[in-house]
Amino acid sequence: MMENSPILGSVIVLVAWSLVMWIWMYATRIPAIAAAKMELDPNAPNGQQMAQLPPKVRWKADNYNHLMEQPTIFYALAITLAVLGEGEGANAMLAWAYVGLRIVHSLVQVLVNKIEVRFTLFSLSTLPLFALTYNAATAFFSAG
Repeated sequence: MMENSPILGSVIVLVAWSLVMWIWMYATRIPAIAAAKMELDPNAPNGQQMAQLPPKVRWKADNYNHLMEQPTIFYALAITLAVLGEGEGANAMLAWAYVGLRIVHSLVQVLVNKIEVRFTLFSLSTLPLFALTYNAATAFFSAG
């Protein structure tokens, strides 16, 4: 059995945060749909009906969708590094930096949605992914 790799803690936290956002999304979306007395139409084009909801409601769904996009790269890298035995030290710190920045990005998006701030946080959170990619490639290709 493989030992626990420190980098996996960051994976678990980002998954948990994604589930928090899922709960927050539906906790705001369902009451907003009820308040608007919307009749959900399965034939409406994707996103058309949800566009009728207030922006502060839509921001939660937008953020949840964002957590299903770029973080998939993070998950692949973190698990790869764990399997390669490279999931501690600098790699674990980079992973936690990524997760922390993504959580802050989420909070900015769902609470105030300042695009300039979101873009800065998104860009900053991408930097650890470049470093983790380099470290994973170096570990993998130098081991062979």
